[in-house]
Amino acid sequence: MRGRGIQLLSQVLLQCYSLLQEKEVMHLVLFYESRLQDHHLVIPSVLQGLRALSMCEVLSPGLAVSVLKAIFQEVHVQSLMQLDRHTVYSIITNFMNTREEELKGLGANFTFGFIQVMDGEKDPRNLLVAFQIVRDLIAKDYALGPFVEELFEVTSCYFPVDFTPPPNDPHGIQREDLILSLRAVLASTPQFAEFLLPLLIEKLDSELQSAKLDSLQTLTACCAIYGQKELQEFLPSLWSSLRREVFQTASEKIEIECLAALHALSACLSRSVLSSDSEDLLDSFLSSILQDCRHHLCEPDMKLVWPSAKLLQAAAGASLRTYHCITRSVLPLLLEQYTKHTQSSQRRTILEMLLGFLELQQKWGYVEEDESTLLSLQAPVCSVMFSALLDPSVQLQLVGIKALTVLGSLQGFLSSSDLELVVDHLIRLALHEEDSQSR
Repeated sequence: MRGRGIQLLSQVLLQCYSLLQEKEVMHLVLFYESRLQDHHLVIPSVLQGLRALSMCEVLSPGLAVSVLKAIFQEVHVQSLMQLDRHTVYSIITNFMNTREEELKGLGANFTFGFIQVMDGEKDPRNLLVAFQIVRDLIAKDYALGPFVEELFEVTSCYFPVDFTPPPNDPHGIQREDLILSLRAVLASTPQFAEFLLPLLIEKLDSELQSAKLDSLQTLTACCAIYGQKELQEFLPSLWSSLRREVFQTASEKIEIECLAALHALSACLSRSVLSSDSEDLLDSFLSSILQDCRHHLCEPDMKLVWPSAKLLQAAAGASLRTYHCITRSVLPLLLEQYTKHTQSSQRRTILEMLLGFLELQQKWGYVEEDESTLLSLQAPVCSVMFSALLDPSVQLQLVGIKALTVLGSLQGFLSSSDLELVVDHLIRLALHEEDSQSR
């Protein structure tokens, strides 16, 4: 009977909470708090009443904290049904939206209380709300205190997300919704880095492609907010994992995400160089990449030539500094290899790699005379391009034309005599070559 009475009262409050006076709200809050110690069958109705009261604008200062303390102390949330757990998350969300300063007055105790509430949650509907609460805790600078690792553990235990929506699911929650929501949590603060990066490295060893992809995309997201300090300890392992995946994978998706992650890591380290007086990790990181990839560029017929070129280009495209560092080592080597190899197919591979680096220079939009490796190699680069246009292989000619198009877009790179020679070659190819492709 008592339960039915509370249920009816709560249903009424959900309809008219906005009409209540401040004193009425205070008495109702105290009543409902005392009912949290009642029989477990009454608790769902009590929580519904507290949800209604959490939406009252006239809630007296201190009552939000009082309600949450009572819930944290009296209610074992994970023993409740899904809907009732969702009600608890709604109460917390309402108070975070309207009583932020009061809740922050609890310090790290609020974070710890929420961790206890969320611990063990399994329903995807509730998880989406819980993940949002964690994001707000971090974004709104609530005190995490000594509970950073606990907050990480209570969320990272769902990584990588393993969820298949049931057929005809009326809630419409997809696996991707959970993946993106969890990723937004994990990549929301550098404070998680020391726990998250080992987890990502571990999952990159997984045999599940979905786990690899999720790990790579999460790493890329983290690089937007990390700096040298967070990455330093893990760079060798991260590079080793990325290199292994690109060298060995048969999946184009994984290769693309690996290259994106390497690009993001290089960009992150480039930003840190500009804003930090600490040890420059960028040069040592790029040196590792060059050491592991550069020599493969000398073997245009071998399996690892393109994976190596793609890794180098991914790093080089991250910043102007990474571009200069990589091209100083790679461009002279490619020009040397073009001269060394005489077969058209080999030369085409080498020239296509060279084209990839030229297109990155085009990305920056100009040539800096004091730093540009490309400008210092103007004569041999032009010589290689004109050589390609004279080759009997139409495929090599086409790559040469593409490369000259890129060079022509770099202001001041081609001299007037070079431009005249380009025009002569193009006219000759257009008028005299039988193969229509080069035209």
